[in-house]
Amino acid sequence: MKIDSVITAEKNTVQIGIAPHDRRAVADALSLLLADEHVLYIKLRNYHWNVTGIHFKPLHELFEEQYNMLNAAIDEIAERIRTLGFFAPGSMQQFQQLTRLKETGHLDGDARSMLENLLLDHEALTQIIRHDIDVALDEHHDVGTSDFLTGLLESHEKMAWMIRAHLG
Repeated sequence: MKIDSVITAEKNTVQIGIAPHDRRAVADALSLLLADEHVLYIKLRNYHWNVTGIHFKPLHELFEEQYNMLNAAIDEIAERIRTLGFFAPGSMQQFQQLTRLKETGHLDGDARSMLENLLLDHEALTQIIRHDIDVALDEHHDVGTSDFLTGLLESHEKMAWMIRAHLG
């Protein structure tokens, strides 16, 4: 699915000092990120409910902490898309079409597999976001989105560190 068929512009014109084609490109990148964050959020909820084993309680709590962090990030990403003058994708169908992450099932409650899977996702998102920071600033002259993404990058780096610590 092309992003053009998912992201539509508002009827009114947004005058925030960023050219329309630059705002569109940044909104498209943010829409992909919004989909990725939703897939990771659902994965964390799934693992929170289904983790088993001797480390159930700390992992149950870790997964909850992380999905709460993503819940806030998801809202901020969608609001940034709206700030740029576009409608954010908001259906599971759109998220499934746009995401770059892979969904998983409950993994039979296997905590290590869950942690390894989450670490791969957080690390993938840090690489994607790091790239998007540079593109937003250097190619599209969007300091606001670049700054916003820097905070999100730091959040994913910290979540990855927490998972690495659990993996030992």
